[in-house]
Amino acid sequence: MTDLKTETAVSKWRPIIEDWKHTFYLWRRAKLAMIGTFIVIGFILMAIFAPLIAPYDPVKTDLPSRLQPPSAQHIFGTDQFGRDIFSRVMYGARIEVWIIFLVTVISGAIGIGVGVTAGYFGGAIDEILMRITDIFLAFPRLILAMALSAMLGRGLTNAIIAISLVEWTVIARLARAEAMRVKSQPYIEAIRAVGAGNFRILFFHVLPMCLSPVLVQLTLRMGTIILTAAGLGFLGLGAQPPTPEWGAIVSDGRSYLVQQWWISTFPGLFIAIVVLGFNLLGDGIRDILDPRLRR
Repeated sequence: MTDLKTETAVSKWRPIIEDWKHTFYLWRRAKLAMIGTFIVIGFILMAIFAPLIAPYDPVKTDLPSRLQPPSAQHIFGTDQFGRDIFSRVMYGARIEVWIIFLVTVISGAIGIGVGVTAGYFGGAIDEILMRITDIFLAFPRLILAMALSAMLGRGLTNAIIAISLVEWTVIARLARAEAMRVKSQPYIEAIRAVGAGNFRILFFHVLPMCLSPVLVQLTLRMGTIILTAAGLGFLGLGAQPPTPEWGAIVSDGRSYLVQQWWISTFPGLFIAIVVLGFNLLGDGIRDILDPRLRR
């Protein structure tokens, strides 16, 4: 009896295990996706262990050590206030992770809610929601984020809100298209025929089928989120001094770029690497989830 239960449990989990094995196989085949994965994992680990990695306090000033070039004592050099650039970059990773997480959650929730609702119900609801989306899409994202951030006021929290209100539009468009495709499937008509209401169909059948492409798009947008946050920080509309946000650090060094190049170069380099990592990871996830590759 015990052997029969064990065999039944194994049979139940075998398709899931095989699917994960195939996913890992496809991931190993995608070399660029592997590189992106390792970059993103390194970025997250850097944020988690920043207090252990950073040798100095990221906001403590040390004027006698100001504007020192990279050396054994300060491997990324120091800024105009004597703050260690390496320590500020390490702690800045924490702020970037926090920005990415909050913007992804907020913009993803807004975009999925608007897109799935518009795509499923159609008609006047679809027209109203999509015209609102078009209004947001009519402006360049960075310009709109700057305007919203300036209107809300300077600060990291307001910058996160501004970026979230800009990033949801792409998600809404994608979610709407997926919802329209799913609701036209025969099994949705069958579910409706047996008496299921709109709420049940929307949340238990349409929404789950829309999540896969949306998650891929959210992963691809993470690099854009970092760039937008860095742009707002560079312009003084995002994180305020002495917060060690990467864009703000780059802005700190713009007046010293010719001779003290290290102040802006190292945080800018980390921005480029992390954005590249998220782009490669997003492309890899999109390829892995492609049904033609999973056959």
